[in-house]
Amino acid sequence: MDPDFTRLDEFLDEQGLDGYAFHDDASNSDLYYVTGFDAPDPYLAVYTPEETAVLVSSLEYGRAKQESRADTVKRHADYDYRAKHAEHGEREAQALMAAEFLADVGCESLAVQNEFPVGTADALRGQQIAVEPDEDGVVTDVRATKTDAEIEHVRAAQTANEAAMARAEELIRGADVTDGGELVHDGDVLTSEFVKQEIEVELLRHGCALDETIVACGRDAADPHNRGSGPLEAGEFVVVDIFPRDKDSKYHADMTRTFLNGTPSGTQQEWYDVTHEAMQAALDVVEPGATGEEVNQAVVDIYTDHDFPTVYTDPEAETGFIHSTGHGVGLDVHEQPSLSQGGEELRPGHVITIEPGLYDPDVGGVRIEDIVVVTEDSYENLTGYEISLAD
Repeated sequence: MDPDFTRLDEFLDEQGLDGYAFHDDASNSDLYYVTGFDAPDPYLAVYTPEETAVLVSSLEYGRAKQESRADTVKRHADYDYRAKHAEHGEREAQALMAAEFLADVGCESLAVQNEFPVGTADALRGQQIAVEPDEDGVVTDVRATKTDAEIEHVRAAQTANEAAMARAEELIRGADVTDGGELVHDGDVLTSEFVKQEIEVELLRHGCALDETIVACGRDAADPHNRGSGPLEAGEFVVVDIFPRDKDSKYHADMTRTFLNGTPSGTQQEWYDVTHEAMQAALDVVEPGATGEEVNQAVVDIYTDHDFPTVYTDPEAETGFIHSTGHGVGLDVHEQPSLSQGGEELRPGHVITIEPGLYDPDVGGVRIEDIVVVTEDSYENLTGYEISLAD
């Protein structure tokens, strides 16, 4: 994957700055996007229109030369860091080393993320290097538009996601029911924890992993980000939200389905059907030039037409539709663009979720989520998983 940094070049030119710098670790997706390198410890990197350069420890030097897309890879030893440390102490040695590294790259002025470490910024300024925060997050915006290769990475992660969802559905729908209404699998009470474990195992088989997932039943499902715990029950909504990361490409997928073991009540079926209708209404709006706010409003309109509360018609609403319609997905599971109030214009290459939902502790929660990519004239749904509540 070779990102197109034309817009970043234009930003630096407009701001009159030499480069864009990072000082962070593998958790920073913008840094990884620019350098193609992740490390467990913070390292210094700078992008200029002429080259991308990284400064790493000796521990990471060989791997950075082999794996990164940086044009220049330097190590601390190239700048006599140990001697500087012995003479000046750690903080001053780091500043002197960074200043020499940036001088080699030709940078006297830098743009940085708002999250750039203030101590590093102050140290660079102490070396007469101008450091200016990028209020607009230009790199984050650039990587929101996916290349064909990135879309294939998301598609692969979604394939794994659907295999894991199938395992979850098999367990929930196929479970027996005790006299007390608890679901049972192979003689044991079926719990949220067991289903999540099986989801993770299935994802590992497909080269993906995740830190957490959601299998929430009954009242737990009424809280959109409740991970769920304890026994699963018949006749209750079970929200399963899986958002894995491909271990090789590092790209995410995201999908939610709501299942029910048994026969849904009239209220449960209405909630599900209206949410499915809201999802389709949102998808009907998705195209280049539409805004995330317009997609979100399509969902609000459906729920309002059916007399459900939303936080967009009543900001203090605690039940009904109480979150946004969706978000971008890529190196982060939540990234630009936003599908909510103030959501930006959609562009071809944006990978987004559409995930309306309804929530009330007295009923539970229902959410349905697909992941789609905006195309030149509409969208492509990357999700092939069936939408159904009960057998």
